[in-house]
Amino acid sequence: MTKEEFSVVAPSIPHSPGVYKYYDGQGELLYIGKAKDLRKRVSSYFNKSQANRKTVVMVAHIRNIEYTVTETEHDAFLLENSLIKHHQPRYNIELKDDKTYPYIVIKNERFPRVFFTRTVIRDGSEYLGPFTSVFAARELLDTIRQNIPLRNCTLNLSRQNIERGKFKVCLEYHLGNCKGPCEGLQSEEDYNEKLQYIRHILKGNVGIVLRELKAEMQDLAAKMQFEQAEILRQKIVALERYQSNSTVVNPKLKNVDVISILSDAKTAVVNFMMLQNGTIISANTVRIEKKIEEEEESDMLSLAYAHFRERFNSIAQELIAPMEMDLPEDSMKLTIPKAGDKLKLLEMSLKNATVFRDDLRRKSALMLEETAKVQHDRALTELQEALHLPALPVHIECFDNSNFQGSFPVAAMVCFRNGQPAKQDYRHFKIKTVQGIDDFASMSEIVFRRYKRLKEEGVTLPQLVIIDGGKGQLGAALKSIRELELEGKMTIVGLAKQEESIFFPGDKTPLQLPYDSPAHLLVRRIRDEVHRFGITFHRNLRSKGTIKNELEEIPGIGEKTATELLQEFKSVNKIRTLTERELTRVIGASKAAIVWRYFNG
Repeated sequence: MTKEEFSVVAPSIPHSPGVYKYYDGQGELLYIGKAKDLRKRVSSYFNKSQANRKTVVMVAHIRNIEYTVTETEHDAFLLENSLIKHHQPRYNIELKDDKTYPYIVIKNERFPRVFFTRTVIRDGSEYLGPFTSVFAARELLDTIRQNIPLRNCTLNLSRQNIERGKFKVCLEYHLGNCKGPCEGLQSEEDYNEKLQYIRHILKGNVGIVLRELKAEMQDLAAKMQFEQAEILRQKIVALERYQSNSTVVNPKLKNVDVISILSDAKTAVVNFMMLQNGTIISANTVRIEKKIEEEEESDMLSLAYAHFRERFNSIAQELIAPMEMDLPEDSMKLTIPKAGDKLKLLEMSLKNATVFRDDLRRKSALMLEETAKVQHDRALTELQEALHLPALPVHIECFDNSNFQGSFPVAAMVCFRNGQPAKQDYRHFKIKTVQGIDDFASMSEIVFRRYKRLKEEGVTLPQLVIIDGGKGQLGAALKSIRELELEGKMTIVGLAKQEESIFFPGDKTPLQLPYDSPAHLLVRRIRDEVHRFGITFHRNLRSKGTIKNELEEIPGIGEKTATELLQEFKSVNKIRTLTERELTRVIGASKAAIVWRYFNG
């Protein structure tokens, strides 16, 4: 895929976190990567020169790009890892290890322990995570243990063992890190209540714990116990930046399929995701053309799911869907989630369907843009015929003068290519050789400067040049064209100020285009654009010139000092009211004395 080919694909890639996949011409998966911003990351492969030869070779083989949108960068990281392990693309194998990300487990036992593990055992324990940053997760676990006393021993705290007094409290109890359930000093109900707080934290629902910590911090601050309050503040910051609940990796779900749909009167978009062992390993979206408007969404879902199940060889016995629908096997379970992890999966599927639909609409809008292009071509064709131009005027330039009571005379030139503004080619001119008000001489100067430069650089000349201002300015412009020996190499016409009447050199009667014709509308648009561009520049220059000239008239004060004063104090009127000491702070004592004496005599 070349850079030009990618430029067509790029607008369809969203600015969202997610995972991208590159395929070659035979449909082989080349590479899987993650991104905080999918469009920026994928664009970097095509818009930047790659130092790594392996990357250069890979990019040369890319023919198709697919992507899956996730809610967070954290989920993109995990989805990338699981997809690489499952598919093992050619260009990922040497770049990615096969490590397993750790979880925090709440052990299935009486007075459950909470600890790290990389091994998921199906023993009824609760696994939360996975974590992409071990450091951040350990920091979180330490914060939990500092605020919620839990046991970390491996004793068998059965009811019988505790009642027999088989255990004695250890150092952790005396340090305040455990409440001594081994001696019956903490009830199972109280322990489980504290454990519920941990579940909230590990699932990202930290609001309850944060409220308690903030209240305690404010209480400590009110008692002037600032060191303890700062310790709590650091814990609050650690909790606020933590979020562990993952949509794309969830060991509780095992093997399950997810499907969602968006539809309108003519089409429907269906997204499918397949999870194995709680990890998303495949995702795909298709469009369905409706035969009749009244077609039921449930029927389309059933049809699409049968297609996806066969294509991806799914063996899942549970389908998460937004509505009731027919399943391909009677033994399968249909889940329509209302809350929890399954609802988050369905929402993620729906988000990917939405991105796909928006891309379809963008492409439809491009078709409308193609219609607009036809209209532009029609306007250019009409203009060519009306002006008897030897070639289609795909490159048009228009000039206009602007001055204010003879001060700051400037000019502007706008450029239209294929009937559209080419703003990178717009030019401003400060009049250099003309004194006072002389629009004709000013026009002669700027036309000469413009086309002398193009001639020297060997740049292609426009097919049509429009001089805004009528016969006088047209004659002045032609003088420069003849001096540059460019007569006959482009068509130059004058444009009357009000009626958009077009004058040819030497003609007594102007040409009047039909008022509502595309050619007339294009000429009017070009004229309005050159007026806007020139007036904006003139106002900016006039404003700067009026202010700076007044300061620069002070003997011993130059442009640099005047600029420093204006940047700091914004106006001359403000500068008039300043003390010498205030001026000294900006421009130094000697210059401050000069400015102060000028305004205060």
